[in-house]
Amino acid sequence: MQNNIASLSKAASESKQKAVLSASILAPQLPIRLGSTPKTSFRGHADIFGRLVEDHDKHRALIAMIGETSGASEERKKLFKELVRDIKAHAAAEEQALWSTVMRNPKTTDQARHAVSEHKELDDMLADLAARDMASSGWLRRFNQMKEEYLHHIKEEEQEQFLAAQKNLTDPEISEILRLFRVRKQTEKAAAEVEKKIRIKK
Repeated sequence: MQNNIASLSKAASESKQKAVLSASILAPQLPIRLGSTPKTSFRGHADIFGRLVEDHDKHRALIAMIGETSGASEERKKLFKELVRDIKAHAAAEEQALWSTVMRNPKTTDQARHAVSEHKELDDMLADLAARDMASSGWLRRFNQMKEEYLHHIKEEEQEQFLAAQKNLTDPEISEILRLFRVRKQTEKAAAEVEKKIRIKK
């Protein structure tokens, strides 16, 4: 039992390190003050849910690194572009592979709809940030608002929505969802562009 727990803990730690490393390569000179991450039973797992958490950890690292930049620096531009493209590809692939399947089950339809609606909200916030001057005083304030929304969204997925989905999916479905996610994420990332659109609040 203890060996199994130690093995799971090691896998979770290695998964998080791998995700942080993939972000740090873009600007190795910047510190990554990630702090603690929300507990999730999926980190380090070889299934679709572990794969999604690995992306989340990369995004957490990119967000932390952007917080270490200033003005319209090249580091901020490069990190923000990668964050936007990876979140867009991740969300699109997640919707196509996971949430489209989960939505078909009445027990989890609402969870899936909620996750997809938050993707749209975050996409709008990222497009708004991309359209604004990074050197302006309001850019970091808006970025921090987006950060709060995104970190809440992925915490909710990891601690609630993934658990509900897992309970209502078969092992073959989970395997197929992972296969499809890997294919779609690669395709979506290759095509992802940074949209610029000022958000008009109603």
